[in-house]
Amino acid sequence: MRNSSFLALVITFLSVSCSDKYLAYRTNYQFKSPDGKPDYSNLNYWAAHPWKWDPSDSVATPLRNEPKDSMVDVFFLYPTTFTKKKDSKQSNAFIDDEYINAKTDYSSILYQASVFNQQCRVFAPRYRQAHIQNFFSTDSIKAHAAFELAYADIRTAFEYYLKQYNNGRPIIIAGHSQGALMAERLLKEYFENKTLKNKLVVAYIIGWPVPERYFTSLKVCTDSLQTSCFCSWRTFKKGYTPSYVKKDTSGIYVTNPLNWTNTTEFVSRKLNKGSILRNFNKIYKYTTDAQVGNGVLYTRKPRFPWSFLFLSKNYHVGDINLYYLNIRENVKQRISLFWKK
Repeated sequence: MRNSSFLALVITFLSVSCSDKYLAYRTNYQFKSPDGKPDYSNLNYWAAHPWKWDPSDSVATPLRNEPKDSMVDVFFLYPTTFTKKKDSKQSNAFIDDEYINAKTDYSSILYQASVFNQQCRVFAPRYRQAHIQNFFSTDSIKAHAAFELAYADIRTAFEYYLKQYNNGRPIIIAGHSQGALMAERLLKEYFENKTLKNKLVVAYIIGWPVPERYFTSLKVCTDSLQTSCFCSWRTFKKGYTPSYVKKDTSGIYVTNPLNWTNTTEFVSRKLNKGSILRNFNKIYKYTTDAQVGNGVLYTRKPRFPWSFLFLSKNYHVGDINLYYLNIRENVKQRISLFWKK
């Protein structure tokens, strides 16, 4: 598996809690699959779906006066939430695991998928995600099988979405971490050199590298208004280059989410319109700057209350959250240009 040593599956800012707040939500997930597979005709097997209320519908208090539109769909693939060490011998999550479903919905779906809800209907299928240890496993055959099972679910969900819900609507493909890995495959199978590409507004492949040779015709976005293209970045503290990044031998596409270009110019935190961190209803402005280099996105240490206690140099957990309002605005811009075209 490419970049198998990638530390990226550290989950989102909100996925880690000493008190394990997700236990309180487990009773909301009392459903059982008779054959262990997801049934996408059943809304329980969608972490986010426009025909039910779910955490992706949440809007931070300062944003609640925004006008809403939903002429475009987003198919969002969440990151790894199957991370407990005691479960590492189990290759894939059970589709009806109450704790994992609660953790997924009240971390990634709430804090990440919600970035799209001003302009899109949000679809996020549950899938039998690979355990985080598969990214580090020396058993390549077992790890490969785990990722294949995860992708098989996503593929089934996407085909169901196309048949039952899409009805020719424009679409955004988005994913973070393991979800971004799956989004790459989905784009290559269903969009590249396919007529469906004409319906692609944009793709956000976040927290996972996209090698320059991965796609043959699908192009990286080079500005904030281009459509039918993709954006991608991985975020680290300026000056820190992890060993697995140094091992990247092919060029990696990187997008700067503050100016939406691929250039290496430094972009000031003054252009960061706002982050959403642990307090979902609080917007923190000017938290991070951004600069492309060495196949990743660099930023100086984020500024937010008590940030002096934040010692990590790997900001993967905040790939979306640190640039939340910039992404939200960019989704709106690209959709507007898509319709004009």
